Amino acid sequence: MDKSAMKPVKVVIKIGGSLIREAPELVDRLVKEFGSGIKDAPPGGVVPGKMPFSILIVPGGGVFADAVREADEIFGLGEDASHWMAILGMEQYACYLQDKSRVKGMDSIKELPQGVSILFPYRLLKAEDPLPHSWEVTSDTIAAWVARQTGAVFIKATDVDGMFWKGKLIREIFTPDLAGDFESCIDSALPGFLQKNKMECIIVNGKFPERVIQAVYGKPVTCTAVKGNI
Repeated sequence: MDKSAMKPVKVVIKIGGSLIREAPELVDRLVKEFGSGIKDAPPGGVVPGKMPFSILIVPGGGVFADAVREADEIFGLGEDASHWMAILGMEQYACYLQDKSRVKGMDSIKELPQGVSILFPYRLLKAEDPLPHSWEVTSDTIAAWVARQTGAVFIKATDVDGMFWKGKLIREIFTPDLAGDFESCIDSALPGFLQKNKMECIIVNGKFPERVIQAVYGKPVTCTAVKGNI
């Protein structure tokens, strides 16, 4: 089959706030590899015979959501206010990522363009309101929900190689086993969401863009695969 006629492989990449300094380089590398929806952007990734990809970046909350946490601690915000303010923090991170790149912004997930795009999540989540309003639910679980809704592979890019146990990287773990003494870099709601929806999350170090790209292609890479009932 002609690969140029194939539907793009959908991939959701959650870029954590811990990568705020490295994220622009990561996004630029993704655009170089997979292209972008911006018409006058460099055409990278648009190669005849090459498997097409739709890469949707879901921003973390980072320093923007941290400001909401601090306000909550000081002023005692309600759960609804904290939830929507934190999602607006994700929106601010999306603005930052778009400012540092030439990537198309999206506020809908109905049709994902080929190449790399960035989700501005507030409008979508306000309309759907699919998740509990709690600090246990952060951008990790929101990104997992987006991946489920779009039928996408789910990758979490963060500032560590994955999850650790007694100082050693865990290459693969099933969600029921996460009750142990692990060094976790995911929110507490994510394992249950993965378990319920039979999903997998690949945790990879976004300080190394090539690792993220290898994960997109499904190739072996230094990471932790968190598997939910699959």
